[in-house]
Amino acid sequence: MTLRRFTFKWIVIKTTLRYLPAMNSRTPSARDIIGPSPLIAIENEAPPKLIVDPPLPEPLAQGRVFIQYRTENLRVLPVFGKGALKVSPRIGHIHITVDDAPWHFVDASGETIILVGLEPGAHKVLIELADPMHKVITSETVEFTLPDPKKSS
Repeated sequence: MTLRRFTFKWIVIKTTLRYLPAMNSRTPSARDIIGPSPLIAIENEAPPKLIVDPPLPEPLAQGRVFIQYRTENLRVLPVFGKGALKVSPRIGHIHITVDDAPWHFVDASGETIILVGLEPGAHKVLIELADPMHKVITSETVEFTLPDPKKSS
């Protein structure tokens, strides 16, 4: 019985010692990684930011345009109208205009933008971050060249 107690205590001590350095180092909190809780209003919110990456090269070589983006200080959600302006943390959506078209489309998914069916050649995509009333807050333009699949064969 004494041997069992000794063995059990040694296992507990050994396990605790193994995790002790990790317990002492600062592990980022959930708030550090994903930001403030969407359940509590934020006073004096920082201005929204839009960060847009260039199209992913692999799909682009195949004639498809995948554009990743992210926002800061604004959550992209399918909520619209005057009442949504009072929501905190702030919410909104994006407008996407391809090649200076006189129209745009709206996306509120927060997912990668996917464009297919564009002709080979130079293109530009305007991505606008908008509030729930469609007022543009900020924007980024991405320019790229879609390769001609006939020339790469």
